[in-house]
Amino acid sequence: MSSSGTPHNPLESQQARREAVFLVLAEIPEGRVISYGELARLAGLGRGARLVGRILSQLPEGTRLPWHRVIAAGGRISLPAGSPSGHEQRARLRAEGVRIHNDRVDVRRHGWLRQEQSE
Repeated sequence: MSSSGTPHNPLESQQARREAVFLVLAEIPEGRVISYGELARLAGLGRGARLVGRILSQLPEGTRLPWHRVIAAGGRISLPAGSPSGHEQRARLRAEGVRIHNDRVDVRRHGWLRQEQSE
């Protein structure tokens, strides 16, 4: 229930979660990566890594949001290497100077922490 006593609209809260993910996603600088779980945390979704993955899988074709900068925990690229989206993600990351070795990104070198922006 909202403060006005009316029930929350589930579609409204779903849209709010999507927008929160998009806002954080848009902040990730070129050449940096973030995990699904960290993106969920920064978007206020707690441990919503799977939700972030689902939201990203539903992005419209041609989106300008840097979805390719989101990877699995430990630096692992989760999109299959042989898939069109997996190939595109690897190509985009390499074009930004991100080194990929054994389908992993060195998160110490390429990981993004929001507080880096203020430095």
